[in-house]
Amino acid sequence: MSKTVEVLPDLASLIHRGLELSLAEIKSAIAERGQCTLALAGGGTPKPLYEALATQDLPWEKIQIFWGDERYVPPDDSDSNQRMARQAWLDQVPIPVANLHPIPTDEADPAVAAQKYEQHLQAFFGIAPGEFPALDLIFLGIGNDGHTASLFPHTEALQVCDRLITVGNKDGQPRITFTVPLINQARCVMFLVAGESKQPALEQIFAPEAEASDYPARFIQPTGKLLWLLDQPAGNRLKP
Repeated sequence: MSKTVEVLPDLASLIHRGLELSLAEIKSAIAERGQCTLALAGGGTPKPLYEALATQDLPWEKIQIFWGDERYVPPDDSDSNQRMARQAWLDQVPIPVANLHPIPTDEADPAVAAQKYEQHLQAFFGIAPGEFPALDLIFLGIGNDGHTASLFPHTEALQVCDRLITVGNKDGQPRITFTVPLINQARCVMFLVAGESKQPALEQIFAPEAEASDYPARFIQPTGKLLWLLDQPAGNRLKP
């Protein structure tokens, strides 16, 4: 793993740098493997990055979009990560419908939906149960509690090591989420973190020693590149 931490002056600079690095990863993946597999994050911070990506002239037919986690709501719900990404980016560009791989949220049992999404990934990547594909780029953020994707502190999802997809839990509300080992198989993981409220969690995430189950983003140690992009309010107390 190669780890890079950049503290940018403000949110606009953070998004500009995120766009620059994202485009480099997308173009490199397409040049090397003929396509780019990309997993999206929810939350407010990546939305302006998605809006910036929507303005780019890219070979959209060579980009495959997945979601790293999803709230268990219909795709047209205002809380849906899929809905946010479509409005900000995917509905604005000529990407083939077949290249979009949203997480299903229409099963009575979220565990069934998680299994369906896992099977979809296995079929797409041509892997057997127990194998983990390497996505080219995974966008992540963190919450004030140090969670990432829908991997929340002290939840069962943190311990799932034998599956690609599991059910996360946020205050009793189910989420569907990538597992830690699936994220860690990625060629590049990019964290986008903004705001002073993230400082306490970041200090623990970057501390030499801390309990990862308290701050789940500590579990993210990909085999490829790990990029942390922080704005000044989030990162000004860090000593990476």
